[in-house]
Amino acid sequence: MSDLIKVIGISAKGFHGVFASERKLGQKFVVDVELTSSLKNLNDDLSKTVNYAEVAQIAHDQITGKPVKLIETLADNIAKQILKKFKKVKTVKVIVHKPKAPIALKFKDVIVEVVRSR
Repeated sequence: MSDLIKVIGISAKGFHGVFASERKLGQKFVVDVELTSSLKNLNDDLSKTVNYAEVAQIAHDQITGKPVKLIETLADNIAKQILKKFKKVKTVKVIVHKPKAPIALKFKDVIVEVVRSR
């Protein structure tokens, strides 16, 4: 069994979406990240674990970076960047929330969750 590191509620304005209005006006996106990694024998040494501040920055940079049409793509891009940067991560789960998605009905949130492993 692996240990978990979670960073919840990383939020920023992004310009992702299928519709031109979403790509022009932008909206708030929220990302949660869950990492599995071994947290044994760290000896209180940051270099032996995953720096969650850097994980949060990756998510933020993807939210505010180059627009994509689908939040599925956004989630996948975040997961790929985390796995690329942190060799100690075995599995990453990325959840992207789009609470202001263009849906003509009352709803609370749209969520896409991806899980990527080595």
